[in-house]
Amino acid sequence: MSRSLKKGPFTDLKLLKKISNLQQGNKTVIKTWSRSSVITPEMVGFIFGVHNGKEHTPVNVVENMVGHRLGEFSPTRKFVKHGGRMQREEEAAVAEAQKRETEAAKEKVEDKSDEQPKAKEG
Repeated sequence: MSRSLKKGPFTDLKLLKKISNLQQGNKTVIKTWSRSSVITPEMVGFIFGVHNGKEHTPVNVVENMVGHRLGEFSPTRKFVKHGGRMQREEEAAVAEAQKRETEAAKEKVEDKSDEQPKAKEG
C-alpha cells in the first residue's frame, strides 16, 4: 500500500539523528526497531541492525534498496525446509523397491529364455 506523495516517505526521526551523527562508511551497526522506515539515499553505506522480533538482523544498505523499507530485508518468520531425513529415507525405500522389481523381472525373462527349446536348424 503506497503512502500519499503529499505526505512523503516515513523515516523515524531517531534513526535520522543516529545517521547524521555517524560518518559515511562507519562500520558500526545502527540498531533500530523501526522496520517501517523508508530507506533514503543518506542511509546508503551504513549497516542497520533491524529487529525481527527476536534479534537484530544486520542489513547493509546499498543503492538498490533506496525507496524500500528496512523491514523488507529482515524476515520475521523462520523458513522451514520440508523433507529432510524422513523424506530421504522414503525416497531410498522407493528406489530400493523399484530395484528389486527390475531384478525380479530380469530373472523372469532369463527363466523363460532357458525353458524355450531352441529351434532346430534344418
